[in-house]
Amino acid sequence: MPRTIVIGDVHGCSVELSELLCRVSPKDSDKLVFVGDLIGRGPDPRGVLSIVEQCGAVAVQGNHERRLLEVRAAGTGRKSRLGPGHRRMMASFTDADWRVIENMPLYHDLPEHNLCVVHAGLDPRRGLPEQDPWVLTHIRSFDDQGEPSHRDGVSSWSATYKGPKHVVFGHNALRGLQLHEHATGLDSGCVYGGSLSALILSAGEVIRGVAERREQIISVPAKRQYFDPSL
Repeated sequence: MPRTIVIGDVHGCSVELSELLCRVSPKDSDKLVFVGDLIGRGPDPRGVLSIVEQCGAVAVQGNHERRLLEVRAAGTGRKSRLGPGHRRMMASFTDADWRVIENMPLYHDLPEHNLCVVHAGLDPRRGLPEQDPWVLTHIRSFDDQGEPSHRDGVSSWSATYKGPKHVVFGHNALRGLQLHEHATGLDSGCVYGGSLSALILSAGEVIRGVAERREQIISVPAKRQYFDPSL
């Protein structure tokens, strides 16, 4: 039976991605979806983009991809806002690499599983088509006024999210795997020395309770710490 495989933030960790895919053994009939941030901070962003393209996967846009797209659209005047690592990465990309990034949607709906995939999260006051792209790619919590914030906050936005669709997201490695009733966070911090995680669903399967959900997730450990988050 075809499966849906949703993979957390890769951040250029092509070796770990290859190992995870080896363990998952996706078939041609399986659907692969990435939560974004394929690139940035890790050792091999082009290798990751190549794997994603070869697999025919869907990857939603993360904040790292969005940042590069904005800089590229604005021209050289914005490049000073990029760190040296991002500037080198941007200069190394081929037209094929840019095509992968440019084709990344802001979200991906999976009605057969009653879930949607976004990079960071969403504002529950708005439907998916009305979401602010910044919220989809940057939110981590709500501020004291109840507005979306990129800061970690006391609790994740997902802790109070009530559906109706289940949301699978990434972006918040500090909290690790997040298993809430109506949301699942898959950023387990591979680039920081953690692990790379995937949620695996069989055809038509919906996401189960927190305890059972752990059986739907597999992870591979990072080979090393590629980036120090304190820097």
